[in-house]
Amino acid sequence: MKRVRLIVEGRVQGVGFRWFTKELAIRCGLTGDVKNNYDSTVEINAQGDEKALEEFIEKLYEGPNRFAKVENIRAREIETVEKEKDFEVILL
Repeated sequence: MKRVRLIVEGRVQGVGFRWFTKELAIRCGLTGDVKNNYDSTVEINAQGDEKALEEFIEKLYEGPNRFAKVENIRAREIETVEKEKDFEVILL
C-alpha cells in the first residue's frame, strides 16, 4: 500500500478534470481525494497498490476531454491513511 500526493499542472480546472480523476481512481481501485488549488493546479491524494497508482498517473495525462491539457504531474510519497474507503472530490 502506497499513498502519493500529485500536483497536476496545465489546463485542468473548469474542464471536468476532478470528476474524471474520481472515476479513474475508482476504476483503478484507489482511495483518496482531489481538489482544485488557488494557483490553477489540481491536487490529488491517491492511495492503493503501487501498480494501480502507476496506471492511474499514466492515464491522468489523457484527461477527460479535448479541453483539458495536462502539462506536468509532480508526485511525492506521503503517509498512508488507514481505513480510508472512498475517493472524493473536495469542493472549495
